[in-house]
Amino acid sequence: MSVEDGGMPGLGRPRQARWTLMLLLSTAMYGAHAPLLALCHVNGRVPFRPSSAVLLTELTKLLLCAFSLLVGWQAWPQGAPPWRQAAPFALSALLYGANNNLVIYLQRYMDPSTYQVLSNLKIGSTALFYCLCLRHRLSARQGLALLLLMAAGACYAAGGLQDPGSTLPGPPPAAAAGRMSLHITPLGLLLLILYCLISGLSSVYTELLMKRQRLPLALQNLFLYTFGVLLNLGLHAGGGPGPGLLEGFSGWAALVVLSQALNGLLMSAVMKHGSSITRLFVVSCSLVVNAVLSAALLRLQLTAAFFLATLLIGLAVRLYYGRR
Repeated sequence: MSVEDGGMPGLGRPRQARWTLMLLLSTAMYGAHAPLLALCHVNGRVPFRPSSAVLLTELTKLLLCAFSLLVGWQAWPQGAPPWRQAAPFALSALLYGANNNLVIYLQRYMDPSTYQVLSNLKIGSTALFYCLCLRHRLSARQGLALLLLMAAGACYAAGGLQDPGSTLPGPPPAAAAGRMSLHITPLGLLLLILYCLISGLSSVYTELLMKRQRLPLALQNLFLYTFGVLLNLGLHAGGGPGPGLLEGFSGWAALVVLSQALNGLLMSAVMKHGSSITRLFVVSCSLVVNAVLSAALLRLQLTAAFFLATLLIGLAVRLYYGRR
């Protein structure tokens, strides 16, 4: 199985098993994010500043990378520190930061359900940049698999979960609290297209950067998350008055930060040793975990749309990774 196929070439069974376990853990962490955030709610609202959670997540990732290098889990490169190779990661941090903030602004110009459905276009933009920047050609079968992933995400977002107190299927729990009529403004559509393009570009650019540089992954992450911490620190400080950095944090909030930090490190390994396409499948498969946890923890009901989305994801995985 090749890297483009989501595997690791030349690995024996033990290492291939560890690679599979890593992908499964990342899928579980992605899927648990929204339910864990819902458990943080107090009186229907998140009691802490979102920028605080993002900043603490970036800081946790940075500290974990530094610890990894200090204890020798990954070797420091010989010779002078390659600080010049840190500069390109500033663009990665900027793209990720812009994307995270666009998500917030998009909510002003469309309802949550419309955003959840249309944001699946980032699968197509990622595939486009993957082909253009990395010069990988997708077969018709692989292209169809990615279209099925987009359809699965839209199907799930449109009604994969339902509140037992409602007769109508609703969006996932992150959006269910603010149900409103479907709408999107022209500016919202333009911002959504920009969001999808930046999402695809940031993923593929980071993958290209990590694969071209012959540096330990922990050192590359150290560069990336240093810029990430500086950027998010500035955004947090410039966000105006609000709760303090740790104000409103609970055990659930700490678990959200830790899980997102660990998942970020796992995803960086996927970008360096796998591909952006592998990341797309991880995110799509996490919808199943999200739905199951939401049903178990938040007492939401699975609908026929969820089972259809699960079927589409299974077909997409079979088409992309199955034998030709």
